[in-house]
Amino acid sequence: MDILQGTLDLLVLQTLKMMGSMHGWGIARRIERISDDQVNLNYGTLYPALIRLEQKGWIKSSWGTSENNRRAKFYSLSRQGAQQLIVEKKSWNEIAAFVSRVLKES
Repeated sequence: MDILQGTLDLLVLQTLKMMGSMHGWGIARRIERISDDQVNLNYGTLYPALIRLEQKGWIKSSWGTSENNRRAKFYSLSRQGAQQLIVEKKSWNEIAAFVSRVLKES
């Protein structure tokens, strides 16, 4: 299943809010698991999104060691990202409600 444009930001922000600091591979696996593997995240999509979110100040990163003893960049939600998550959720809910109304009219 493809993810709608802009939805990945919301999913990453929510994942970091719920799970705390995670590396990119962990974020991808978590989103895939929650989707019952219906979403398969392309790392060519995820990592540019992480860079974009960090540039916007919505997430922050630091280097650490992963569970398998590898050096990895860990991402966490910033204060600004937590505020943006509220905005993104509201926007998503409004869009979902609108689409639902249109589909009910069909």
